[in-house]
Amino acid sequence: MPKFEDSIINGLAKKYGEIVRKSRPNVFEDIVDSIISQQLSVKAAATILDRVKSLFADRKITPNLLLNLDDLSLRNCGMSWAKAKYAKDLATKTLDGTLQLDKLDQMSDQEIIDHLVMVKGVGQWTAEMILMFTLVRPDIFPVDDLGIQNAMIKLYGLKKGKRLKTNMLKTAEPWRPHRTIACWYLWKSLDNK
Repeated sequence: MPKFEDSIINGLAKKYGEIVRKSRPNVFEDIVDSIISQQLSVKAAATILDRVKSLFADRKITPNLLLNLDDLSLRNCGMSWAKAKYAKDLATKTLDGTLQLDKLDQMSDQEIIDHLVMVKGVGQWTAEMILMFTLVRPDIFPVDDLGIQNAMIKLYGLKKGKRLKTNMLKTAEPWRPHRTIACWYLWKSLDNK
């Protein structure tokens, strides 16, 4: 576990212990999960994902099988119409070669973000979540994440407003090259289940 030049992050690390994550093999499914999770609680997103997985014989979401589902089936699982279309766009771009998920490990963080945002409904935040939780890239800082913002306001006394993101970036600079791990501790400090 890295030692941070930040007493708050070190305090969280001591309180919660080492957080270890391993990269996950099914990038496609994780992007579908990230699309589902946008603007939802963790619990609601997990429920919807479980329902979507139940539509597949082996509970593994694949591009071919996803495209064979009608949008209403996804909607009945709890996905919005827009998110169903985003998931289908992801499947289409994966199958036609526009999106090359098997080559992500050869790309820089920014190249991955640029690659993933070609999919409708996948923006900077979603791409950053894939970098942090699926690919386990070590130095990602999702400045637009509301949980990270709230944790930094609470723990560092930062103020909401137009300078918040600038102040967050400045505060997080000493965490390099382990900003991902620091963020995992910030999320943990919020006690979100």
